[in-house]
Amino acid sequence: MSGWLRVVGVGPGPERWITPEVSALLAVASDVVGYQSYLARLSVRVGQTVHGSDNGDELARAQHALSLAAQGARVLVVSGGDPGVFAMAAAVMEALESGPAAWRALDLQVLPGVTAMLAAAARLGAPLGNDFCAINLSDNLKPWRVIEQRLRLAAQADFVIALYNPASKSRPAQVHQAFAALRSERSASTVVVFAKAIGRPDEELLVTTLGEADPSHADMRTLLLIGASTTRCIERAEGAPFVYSPRRLEA
Repeated sequence: MSGWLRVVGVGPGPERWITPEVSALLAVASDVVGYQSYLARLSVRVGQTVHGSDNGDELARAQHALSLAAQGARVLVVSGGDPGVFAMAAAVMEALESGPAAWRALDLQVLPGVTAMLAAAARLGAPLGNDFCAINLSDNLKPWRVIEQRLRLAAQADFVIALYNPASKSRPAQVHQAFAALRSERSASTVVVFAKAIGRPDEELLVTTLGEADPSHADMRTLLLIGASTTRCIERAEGAPFVYSPRRLEA
């Protein structure tokens, strides 16, 4: 029996944000591999083998998944959000590049999902209506000096900036350093959004400004959006304001 491997995302929260393509594969996969917190959100069918591991074990997880597929298993590698955005697709490619040559002949596909940046933007209105970028604030795999340089350059270029993985128990200081760098480049009136646990029961949206924002409000469940100079709010009588970045940029 020929095995296959699919690298998939299960969205940022609710089951309804899992694509029909991924749901269909969940029904036929023999093995599901992923970070334990993401696997806990799935309904596993009888006879399916689940291989959970801790955060930080991405390369070993990818190698294990490729090995299973090479042995004939039908394998799903599960990420939160989209697998190609700071997630497992890159780890699988890294393992593939350095692994046995036979792995390159496997039936391997990466399938799209809903990433946190897009889920948060949809809740807010249209903050990504003009040019934007995404930066991972975790310095586990790259030096902080590189992250800070990218933050400053993105701020100078006036992108809307989505910040992933802003803070954790082991990295409480970096988000404060990030805000210090951004405040040196951007106006205090710049729109800032803390989008926490979007799509889940404890969802929380906080719209504020760069001058007023408290970085300690962020955690690993938070997606931060830093507006461009043109990003604005539309206040409403009820509910949080809509946030959008106009499509037109004057010369």
